[in-house]
Amino acid sequence: MTNSDIPRERPLSPHLQVYKPMLTTAMSIVHRITGVALYFGLFLVVWWLIAAASGPTYFDLVNGFFGSWFGRLILFGYTWAAIHHMLGGIKHLVWDAGRGFELDSVERVARLQLGGSIVLTILIWIIAYGVR
Repeated sequence: MTNSDIPRERPLSPHLQVYKPMLTTAMSIVHRITGVALYFGLFLVVWWLIAAASGPTYFDLVNGFFGSWFGRLILFGYTWAAIHHMLGGIKHLVWDAGRGFELDSVERVARLQLGGSIVLTILIWIIAYGVR
């Protein structure tokens, strides 16, 4: 019998169930999801621009959609996704500079990213309604 016939014991890689859920992990996943959401949300921006170029009748139809409660909900989510993704990009830019890798710093920045995206989104919408 050769050595190749004997099954070898191989170490198994730890699965997701082994790891403790962390805020930084969730922020990484949400950063990817917001990137995808921004990609598909760009179709809404293009739709609005095409409507603006098509004439007042079609533009009024599209503006009516974005002015409805459902359209505003989509725009609110799009605003939050853009802000959250931007803050995540700034965090990665700082990391690319070799800074902010301390464990307490990473956790603090993840909390700031989440809280900052919520606060900035609400602030933008308050300003937008104030200007309107």
